Amino acid sequence: MTSLAEQLKRLALPQTDPSLLNRSEAASLLFSSKEAAGIDRDTFFAIGLFTVWFGLLSEDDTYQYSKEIGYAGCTGLEELMGIDPSFEVFQSSLFSSVSKGLERSVQSKAVNQELNKNISLFLIHLSPYFMLKPAQKCLEWLIHRFHIHLYNQDSLIGCVLPYHETKLFVRVIQLLDIKSPTHKWHWMDPIRVFSECPGNSAQLRVLLVFYASTIVSALGAAEKITDTIVSMLLPYIQKGLKSSVQDYRAATYMIICQMTVKVTVETSLVHSLMLQISKTLSKVPSLARDGVACLNLLLQTQKGDKLGKKPFNYLCKTPELVTILQGLSAVYDISPLLRYLLPHLVCTVMRSETEEQEESEETENQIYIRHLEAIIQSIPLEKDLDHLLASKFLEEFISCGTEIESDPTKTAALNQKMLPLIRLLERKYPKALDSVLEKHLEDCADEADQNLFHQFISLSLSCGKYKEGFDQSFIEEAIFGRLKDDNRDVVMSALNSLEIFRKQVNPEVVVSSLLNIFQRADLSKDGKWYKVLERATKILVKEEILKEKKELLDEAVMRLLPFMVITNTNSKSSDWKMAICLSESDLCSLHPLLKGWPEDLDEAIKSSKSAELIGVANKKMILLFSKNMTSGDSSLLLQMVDDLILVAETESNSVRQKVTTHIIGSVLVQCCCNTQMKESYFSVAIRVFHFLDKKIKNLRACDPAEETPLNWSVETTEETLVPNDLLTAYIEKLNSDQAAYAEESAMFLFLLKDFINGLKPPLSFSNEETSWNPESLNQDSQDYLHLLLGLFELLVCGASEGSNALQYRALMNLLLKVHLKDSEILFKFLSILWTHSYNLSNQLNYEVSAMLQTQALYIGYALLESQTYQKKKQLLSPSSPVVISLLINLGSPVSEVRRAALNCLHSLRGIKESVFHPVLQHLEQKTEEIISDPAYITQVMEGLFEELETQPKQKSQKKKLSEALESILDCVQNPIFPSYIARHLMKILREVHGEMILSHLLPALDRLLEKVFKKPEAMLKDEVVLLHLILGKFNEYSATLLCKNEQSLDLFIKSLHAAKKIYEEIPPFQITALGQITKPFFAAVSDGMVQQKLLKVLFDLLLNCKNPLCAQTISSVFKGISVCAEQIVRELEPPEKTKGLGTVQQTRRQKMQQQRKPQDAELAPEPSHFSWQRVMLILELLQHKKKLRRPQALVPPLFNLLSRCLEPMVSEEENMEYTKQLILSCLLNICQKLSSDGSKIPADIIDKEKFNVEVIVQCIRISKMPQTHHHALLLLGAVAGMFPDKVLHNIMPIFTFMGANVLRLDDTYTFQVINKTVQMVIPALIQAEDSDLSESSGSVEEVVIKIVRVFVDALPHVPEHRRLPILAQLITTVGGDKFLWVLLVLLFEQYVTKTVTATSSTDKDAVLEADTEFWISICCEFNVQSQFQSMMKIIQYLTELPENKENDPGPKKSRTCKTKLKNQDGQLFNVESHSDKQLRHFKFLSVSFMSQLLSSQSFVKKIVECEETEELQKLEQRLLEEVLHYINTVASSVEGNVDKPTAKFWRVLLNKSYDMLDKVNALLPTETFIPVIRGLMTNQLPSVRRKAMELLNNKVQQRTKWQKSQILQLLELVPELIAIVQCKRKEEEEEQAINRQTALFSLKLLCKGFGTENPLPFVPVLRTAIDLISSEKEEKNVMGSALLCIAEVTCTLKAQAIPQLPRLMPALLKTLKNKKELVSNEIYLLSAVTALLKVAETLPHFLSPYLLDCLLQVVRLEKIVVEFGPSSQISLRVTSLKTILATRLAPRILLPAVTKCYSEVANTRKDDLEEVGKTEAYIIDCLISMVMKLSEASFRPLFFKLFDWSKTESTLKDRLLTFHRIADCIADKLKGLFTLFAGHLVKPFAETLNQVNISKTDEAFFDSENSTEKSCLLLQFTMDCLHKLFLFDTQKFLSKERAETLMMPLVDQVRFAALLALVEVAQKLKENYLVLLPESIPFLAELMEDECEEVEQQCQKTIHQLEVILGEPLQSYF
Repeated sequence: MTSLAEQLKRLALPQTDPSLLNRSEAASLLFSSKEAAGIDRDTFFAIGLFTVWFGLLSEDDTYQYSKEIGYAGCTGLEELMGIDPSFEVFQSSLFSSVSKGLERSVQSKAVNQELNKNISLFLIHLSPYFMLKPAQKCLEWLIHRFHIHLYNQDSLIGCVLPYHETKLFVRVIQLLDIKSPTHKWHWMDPIRVFSECPGNSAQLRVLLVFYASTIVSALGAAEKITDTIVSMLLPYIQKGLKSSVQDYRAATYMIICQMTVKVTVETSLVHSLMLQISKTLSKVPSLARDGVACLNLLLQTQKGDKLGKKPFNYLCKTPELVTILQGLSAVYDISPLLRYLLPHLVCTVMRSETEEQEESEETENQIYIRHLEAIIQSIPLEKDLDHLLASKFLEEFISCGTEIESDPTKTAALNQKMLPLIRLLERKYPKALDSVLEKHLEDCADEADQNLFHQFISLSLSCGKYKEGFDQSFIEEAIFGRLKDDNRDVVMSALNSLEIFRKQVNPEVVVSSLLNIFQRADLSKDGKWYKVLERATKILVKEEILKEKKELLDEAVMRLLPFMVITNTNSKSSDWKMAICLSESDLCSLHPLLKGWPEDLDEAIKSSKSAELIGVANKKMILLFSKNMTSGDSSLLLQMVDDLILVAETESNSVRQKVTTHIIGSVLVQCCCNTQMKESYFSVAIRVFHFLDKKIKNLRACDPAEETPLNWSVETTEETLVPNDLLTAYIEKLNSDQAAYAEESAMFLFLLKDFINGLKPPLSFSNEETSWNPESLNQDSQDYLHLLLGLFELLVCGASEGSNALQYRALMNLLLKVHLKDSEILFKFLSILWTHSYNLSNQLNYEVSAMLQTQALYIGYALLESQTYQKKKQLLSPSSPVVISLLINLGSPVSEVRRAALNCLHSLRGIKESVFHPVLQHLEQKTEEIISDPAYITQVMEGLFEELETQPKQKSQKKKLSEALESILDCVQNPIFPSYIARHLMKILREVHGEMILSHLLPALDRLLEKVFKKPEAMLKDEVVLLHLILGKFNEYSATLLCKNEQSLDLFIKSLHAAKKIYEEIPPFQITALGQITKPFFAAVSDGMVQQKLLKVLFDLLLNCKNPLCAQTISSVFKGISVCAEQIVRELEPPEKTKGLGTVQQTRRQKMQQQRKPQDAELAPEPSHFSWQRVMLILELLQHKKKLRRPQALVPPLFNLLSRCLEPMVSEEENMEYTKQLILSCLLNICQKLSSDGSKIPADIIDKEKFNVEVIVQCIRISKMPQTHHHALLLLGAVAGMFPDKVLHNIMPIFTFMGANVLRLDDTYTFQVINKTVQMVIPALIQAEDSDLSESSGSVEEVVIKIVRVFVDALPHVPEHRRLPILAQLITTVGGDKFLWVLLVLLFEQYVTKTVTATSSTDKDAVLEADTEFWISICCEFNVQSQFQSMMKIIQYLTELPENKENDPGPKKSRTCKTKLKNQDGQLFNVESHSDKQLRHFKFLSVSFMSQLLSSQSFVKKIVECEETEELQKLEQRLLEEVLHYINTVASSVEGNVDKPTAKFWRVLLNKSYDMLDKVNALLPTETFIPVIRGLMTNQLPSVRRKAMELLNNKVQQRTKWQKSQILQLLELVPELIAIVQCKRKEEEEEQAINRQTALFSLKLLCKGFGTENPLPFVPVLRTAIDLISSEKEEKNVMGSALLCIAEVTCTLKAQAIPQLPRLMPALLKTLKNKKELVSNEIYLLSAVTALLKVAETLPHFLSPYLLDCLLQVVRLEKIVVEFGPSSQISLRVTSLKTILATRLAPRILLPAVTKCYSEVANTRKDDLEEVGKTEAYIIDCLISMVMKLSEASFRPLFFKLFDWSKTESTLKDRLLTFHRIADCIADKLKGLFTLFAGHLVKPFAETLNQVNISKTDEAFFDSENSTEKSCLLLQFTMDCLHKLFLFDTQKFLSKERAETLMMPLVDQVRFAALLALVEVAQKLKENYLVLLPESIPFLAELMEDECEEVEQQCQKTIHQLEVILGEPLQSYF
């Protein structure tokens, strides 16, 4: 662009913008440019104004409503005014109606300036709300009207610039023309945008957000930030940092962060920014965190050198500085800021001591200290910050120390201040501090610096010197932490410090830490550690605590002992030096174990050669240590042994540790060989053996299978210690890193040999029998046996395999030789091995495994085989444990054990003199079975000893078996044998029973029970189990012994009292003993006194026991045994009053005596020893007792107890309700036992007088407990069956009580009680009625009714879910056939008399519905027969009731029921006691209920399920008869009460009765139904007849399949129905009409259902119906029914109806001719049309005589049906009738009739163009239908014939109308095919167009009056036809010639339409149409003179509209 162009552009005014002249596009914010061009100014004004009301509408919605609203939007700014009231000023300026016509381009400068001012101010106010829709619409108005995008660019950009990130901002920028680079907004420089800032905070926030986002985004987008940019930003940054506006400061922080990230600035600028940020942090506390973060980022991105101290000072004054730093450190890296802060903090804190300070400065210094402490404590120092801080501490400390060195006070103050800081630093970052100290130590050369450095170190290590209350834990942590260091120099330095601070640390920790150094030091690898250990030793021995605490000294000696062992003879080695050092230390003098070791070691060194020194020195150590241990304090020996073993078992591969292990082992073995040790000898021996055992087994596990050299054999070596050469060789191998398994194994075998030789049995251990019973041995003896067992197992296992097997065998021989030399002792020892695994108590504390047990058995077998005959005989003696031990092994679960035991026993079988020979002989026969089954030994023993009783063997044989069994049993009861052996003997004898067994076990039982009661804590578990097993021998096989042997009974009773539980997992002996009292056991006790005694004990135990298990067991025992009732009676009867009150008179007499002498009763209380609790417990046991003989014996005592319970004194003293219940329950059980079926009991079993029913009734009356009532009622029910006459006298009080109390309870038990009572008492009453037991047997029915009434009266109080079961049970019991109706009647009476009065009127319906459902549920609980019987009885009862109360003639006798009830309670519904209204209500309710019952689903289901069909039919017939009888009764009452107020009631009741009849009808079989209906139809009452016909109709409609016989029966009803139709009575005409209609409907249904197959019976029906419609006086409804009947019968009869047509059709057509009647009665009209339709449909070929009349009626009907609508039934029927006439009649018949009809109709109508058109349309449709069926060859001549027809009569131009219409219709149907025939039509159509065009001719085309209408129609048809030709032309029909022919005629016809199109175009183009105006003027001028007046008028109107659109006058052009 040239400079001139630029100047012109700058000078150009907005109004010269070419876009303003462009009408095709317009600027818009909300619409596209093209859409905006099409919207007028009014719309834009509306858009801008009604933003209030339509601000939420879319642009389209706004445009739609704009024209309707107009200027109603003048209140449009109210919404914005509601947000900001300042918008109100613009309502009268920018948005006034005047502004709509303002064009600013022609206004003056002043006006434009004022306008610009208003716009600018408005846009500033609008900016915060720019994103709101109302604001955008306001802008839309301003853009369109005031062109603010051209005139007010600055203000517009200022308004929207804050939203530069939105799409709308882009939309606004698009409106601006800023393409020129010279344009001021080309770069969108935002700095100069705003000259003023709105005061509103919301607006300011928008600006500040824009400010921040713009600058930050610009800085981020810039590739390089120049100094210019920075310099431009700095003033605003400084201003922002000084501002107190939060958003402004936050924006400034963001800009600083973005700038520092993008560019590196000078240090001075960084300092300046830091200073300003830190200085102003406290101004806006909420942004303090952001400010600190900004500082951190600034220091992170810029150089932080030489930033000065001022920012630091300001930062430290920030109150929450550390908190902020801590929060930032959790998320960000703040090390840059800490790197600046920490050095200044350290320097400031330390320098404060070198300068004089004021108080305020001291306070600031404290702040710095707190900051520094908090930073070190709470903020992690990363990225070498810890190292920086530590070096700064040291550097500043030395620097300050140098300055104040001459001033001790300042130095002390500095130390005191730095102490906690340095201590804190060391605690948090010790490694950093150590690193700094080490580095400084290397570089430190100046002595002064070294002194200060040591002073600093002293602060870190010994800060306590300078501060009272020093922290001991810090010193310990510092020193002991370094003692754990791996660097020996550090450890040495720590030891030096430890010497200094020994008094400040915990001595125990010192000892522990020093000993840990020895554990970590490995002198073999690093000999230099010797110095450290030496120094540690010296410090250790100086600790006084070693002398005070023996435990610490012991620990020290044990830890250092390995270092004292000589493993190396090299005097320069560290091991040697360490051993010498320890021996020379004071440690040897402190501990008794080391006493004398320095001297012995010195002697060994002096006296031995170098090669022998190791062996000699170690041997001396062994002897010395063992001597010191045995000669020292024996109380300390065990602990020392444990400590030594702990050291020896330490796992280590070092030579020192391995040699130490051997030395300790030798020492311990030597201790065991020392006979001086007595007290703890075996405790030490066991510990030593376990140590040797563990080591030997470990060595055996890693045996290298290398043979031991001969000279090291344990057999050939006689030394008591390990040979020196063996030990020396072992150590040499270890020192040379060789494996020494063989040497080590040999050494420990030597130790084991010494141990065996040195082990001595205790003095208490002897060869007596009890010596080998582990249970009777003392602790030493048990320990000795424990050692022998362990040695035996160790040697046996070693002798079996491995390289040292020979050594182990030699040691085994040694063990047998030394300890088990005698064979008897050996076999006793083996017996322990064989059986000890069964010992539950394990006194020897040794587990004998199955493997060891098996090995011992096989060893025993080998030894037994080698024994002599005499020795075997001795081993088989009863006193020997061998046989018994082997026997119990036969029950072992391990088969190999059983096999080995059998082998041993078989080796002894040859000794026939033995008492066990029969047993052994028998066992030999069962060898395989015993090996296979562990439980088989019990069967063997059972079979063997069972022969004593069963097998007829020789006496000698039986005697031997008996002796063998006695010997075995003697072992059980002999205390010499252990209890675990006895226990297992009892297990294998588990199945051996009898008196002899039990009698032999009594001594053992007595002994064990004595121990149980006197020393239960001494009872072993094996003894406990043994006692249980012995008690198990009390069974049915030994029960007779209790009768013979008093001791056995006493012991058994004693065991029953052994209730103490000794072991938790084992039940008490009492439970086991109780378990033995089984039914067979108790029965086997033949003596009744013994049984009585046992029962007494059981009851006494139950009374006194507190263990629930015991009580439960006694209950089970008692339940299981069979007891005689007399025995129970003895326990129940009290000592006094043993005889019950036998009679009622005695009971009454006793009551009188109690009333007369109450004081005597007080003076003579119940005997104290009578226990009601005992009685209750016995009664509780009797509750579930089934095995009770002669239970009737209990009845008198139980009634005696019950009467005593009812005594006032007893009842007052204690609550006897539970006792009563128990007694009643027991009596009930007895009754059930005596009579399981509830029948009578013979007098010889029990006398009925013993059953005191009065006492039971008295119990019911006195008691208040429901449970007691239940039990009494149940008992009464049972008694009623047994003795009905005794209950009958008390029956009503019982049931009255039930109704008042029991029925109201809601629980299952009560429900069962009620059922039981009803089931048992009432049948007893009925039974009494049948017999002659009752005095008044006829009154039972009355009693039952009273009982039912009791239940009904109580029903409202019975829980709802209990009502149905209770009543159902009651009626089932009394008999549903007889008494169900009674229940229902009483329920109806209750509802009528009570429920109605107690229910509100609003709830009555709901209550009645619920009650009815309940009554139906009750009925359906019974079978159908009972329900039918009940309904019939109810109907009969209703029939007997009087019509009303006044007519009551007195009680009537029922036909079916014996209702001889005289008093009020006996009557069901007492008419006298109830009102007349209640009587009517009762009747109505009864009938309504029966109706509902008959239709209920439950009742119908019962009928369907009923299989007794014949009986059911009889009942149904009877019920129907009863219903009809009742209907007659009610009907007569209706007649009799016509004029009375109750007439309505009787009519309603009759309807209800009819409803009931319907329900019965639905249930009737057809064979019964039809005769009944036939009889009803002859009834005199019209209503009855009608009801019968309705029933018939329902039945016919509902059923689809009929049997032939049924159909014949139904057809017999046709004459009866015809008679009803023909019947005419003068009275009750209305009702008669209904009946006749019903009869006609019945005939119609019958004809429809059965007329097709049986047409003849219905011919009379048709004749009768024709007679009806022929009559002129007949009622129209009846005629309608007759017409419908005719329709149905005609369809059915078909050809048989033809003879009736001469009468039918005239009558039917005559009916249709009466238009007035048809229109007035729609149903009548429909019936007539239906009849005609059916006749035409059925007999169309016989209608020709009547066809013309039919067509005429159809034509007339067409007019009538118009009123009903096209979808009405009448219209549809008429349409169907027309279709049938058109399709079913032959054309030869139909067409002449149609012609005649048309002629007749046409003559009666006038010609009207519209009507002609409609008629013509139908004709053309008919023609078209024919055309569509023609071929081309057929159609072409037809079409041309029509064409010729239209032209033949020139005078009849009307034919052209018809032809052109036909052509148009054919063209529409044929579409493209019509062009094949239309070629000849082109010229005629063109001529017609010209002839019709009045502009071309002066004459009218048609001569008639309506010429114009016809011309228009002709033109329309012609144009439509041509349009279709052109539209469907696919064959190039429109050629050039045809087009030219048609063009001008067509164009001449469209002038008017052209004018309309012209106006539409002008309206769209608006001003733009001016360009086209010159071309339009000539045409318009021509049309102004058009011949057509309409065209001329339209032309004038068009010119006027153009003037309005274009705004210019056009008249001057014309």
